[in-house]
Amino acid sequence: MNLNQSNRRDFLRTSTIAAAGVAAGGLLSGHPALGAGRERSNQGRIYKSNKGGAIGGNKEEMLAKLNEYKELGFDGIEGVSPGISDLSALREAVQETGVPVHGVVDMVHWGDDARLSSPNEAARAKGVAALKQAIKDSHAVGGSTVLLVPGKVTGPEENHDHVWERSIVEIRKVLPTASWYGIHVLIENVWNGFCETPDQFRDYIDEIDSPWVGAYFDIGNCRKFGPAEDWIRTLGTRIVKLDVKDWGEENGFCRLGEGDVDWPEVRAALAETGFTGWATREGGDNSLADTSELMDELLDV
Repeated sequence: MNLNQSNRRDFLRTSTIAAAGVAAGGLLSGHPALGAGRERSNQGRIYKSNKGGAIGGNKEEMLAKLNEYKELGFDGIEGVSPGISDLSALREAVQETGVPVHGVVDMVHWGDDARLSSPNEAARAKGVAALKQAIKDSHAVGGSTVLLVPGKVTGPEENHDHVWERSIVEIRKVLPTASWYGIHVLIENVWNGFCETPDQFRDYIDEIDSPWVGAYFDIGNCRKFGPAEDWIRTLGTRIVKLDVKDWGEENGFCRLGEGDVDWPEVRAALAETGFTGWATREGGDNSLADTSELMDELLDV
């Protein structure tokens, strides 16, 4: 690791954390779900969130959803782009409830007609346009990031090298927009045939070499390929946000704590790397209340 890479990652982590704290309006120092007398090591360090989708069709629905999450002890929520019906109304709802929308998921990135790794130039251009819009949408609702899947290995015209090379070219095209709006583009590890080892994922992030690009690490997605704690230690401070899932050989994606993820080891690895930031549940448990309680226990928040 060279000094420039270290400085870049420090900037990425600290600026995103600062944005999260401002958006939350002081709520991140604690929440009602932590009042059971147990002092948790990640309270005020890991911020509990859930995938919120479109969040609501109008302001009243948005207020209701954000308040529901607040009552259940979540620190915030993550949205999508496109899909939010009224960005300004959502921003108002965030301000009124104090529950931030910490970022959005680029919902176009998987499409055959818009992948950044596509052999078709027009498809890649569509993907770049969607990513730029997602950056603007995240800024509009007070978020700090956009989650991106950079491509997919599909065959000889879209192999691993193609995904690597094409996506980096296209991601670099949005960096001026990302820096203008102060929004970070975070790459998620998924089952797309790409970067299935932590070393590959680390090197991919490093080759992009931008303070505006980091890792949105999915704890459950990597378990098919190896222990999440190994990925965390390899990626280190490249990880800016976490997707929270569990996965097991016997039961696939499942209720948190019922798969093969070794949560004590995950907590240890996060502590070793100094992680602090948003952790967002993707998927479902018995209920939202169940998810909140499980995240408290498994992530010690």
